[in-house]
Amino acid sequence: MPNIASNLKFLRKTKRLTQQQFADLLDIKRASVGAYEEDRAEPKYELLKKIAEFYDLSMDELANDEINDKWKRAPKSNASNLRVLSVTVDGHDRENIELVPVKASAGYMNGYADPEYVATLPKFSLPMFNQGTYRAFEIKGDSMRPLASGSIIVAEYVENWNDIKPGQTYVIVSKDEGVVYKRVAYKFKEDKGLKLVSDNKSYDPYWVEAGDIMEVWRAKAFISTALPEPNNEPTMETLTSMMAEMQKTINSVVDKG
Repeated sequence: MPNIASNLKFLRKTKRLTQQQFADLLDIKRASVGAYEEDRAEPKYELLKKIAEFYDLSMDELANDEINDKWKRAPKSNASNLRVLSVTVDGHDRENIELVPVKASAGYMNGYADPEYVATLPKFSLPMFNQGTYRAFEIKGDSMRPLASGSIIVAEYVENWNDIKPGQTYVIVSKDEGVVYKRVAYKFKEDKGLKLVSDNKSYDPYWVEAGDIMEVWRAKAFISTALPEPNNEPTMETLTSMMAEMQKTINSVVDKG
């Protein structure tokens, strides 16, 4: 967070607050304010979130933008804005794939941007996914059949929501719906958000508003312990074979006649 110290100092002065007054408003020690502004310490995640809300900023703006007299706030609905994303790395400084089990979904809603929380998630790696940022989500229910409940979706982080493509499947993390795996019906719309549909047509489509969306992950693979059942329906290969056998039988009857 390269600009947090200078940003805190600048923002406090624009409010014409002393360090003590700011500390009282945030219910922290004045010495802590001094340490943050002098870059001797960094606020923990919860405090950083509280400070961002106090100044009506996103956490990304507070931590990474250089806020000064020339700084201009980006539109809040701009889908291309950078977002705070916490990741973990292995001993070789390669990003892990963190797993979000169903039972951890509620906690993920609160801690998805908290490095300390993300570090507690189970981790693994896959050799085919060594470039980019990936996360794995366990799904529940039958809305995306034939994928079985309990399947794990390995997904790649989507930074710019304008890159979302209709017809593809994504893991959408939103305030109201939580963590869901769905197919996107239309391209992302700033004023409407995303229309999500289930592959199981017994579930109705619905919209998730742009302001409610927290993260978007593009599905790349799935892991499942539920092996597919044998397909009893005739395939093109079996139909072709059956037709060939019928033709041989007909030819044999004709030759005998």
